[in-house]
Amino acid sequence: MTASKAAPSQAGRLQVTGRVWAFGHGLTTDDMYPPDAMKLDIPEAAKHVFHAVRPGWTTQVQPGDVVVAGRNFGLGSSRPVAALFRQLGVAALIAEEFNSLFFRNAVNAGLPAMTVPDATAVFRDGDTAALDLATGSWANQTTDASGTVPVLPDLVLEIIADGGVLPRLARQGYLPADLAEILASPAVAAAGQGSGA
Repeated sequence: MTASKAAPSQAGRLQVTGRVWAFGHGLTTDDMYPPDAMKLDIPEAAKHVFHAVRPGWTTQVQPGDVVVAGRNFGLGSSRPVAALFRQLGVAALIAEEFNSLFFRNAVNAGLPAMTVPDATAVFRDGDTAALDLATGSWANQTTDASGTVPVLPDLVLEIIADGGVLPRLARQGYLPADLAEILASPAVAAAGQGSGA
């Protein structure tokens, strides 16, 4: 199934519009998933995301919001941070530059992620971001800034559209099909990525 032929509910995962939370450069997986939180279950651990850099953020973020960051976003160990973002309802990530392992973990968890040059200059807290991974287009609907970036490979788009690697495998018949929705949950996505300590 190509991304353009995905069912509407699946294809809808490739288009996101949401309120922006803007962060800076060099945010590590420690900043997003502190070591002490790794002892907690996913719903509780999610309450600690960005605690050191923006205390209280997890009480303010709303389902459908978009996290925007600068360069070197997600440096560090392979912690299942994408699962925590999904637990909080974050709909997508935009960054000037992703750590490649972090980016792949986001894809595996079905969390849309787009690299946008100068994202920290284009987006501010409270702006409305719109992105379409299928076309590579992005916009700041608050300021009317917009642009395009290279489209991700079809396989990456298909994984995101299916809600992650495990739900995709279930839909393809490699795992029990009736488990597809369960496999898309943040807790299962985190378990599938390991602790990454």
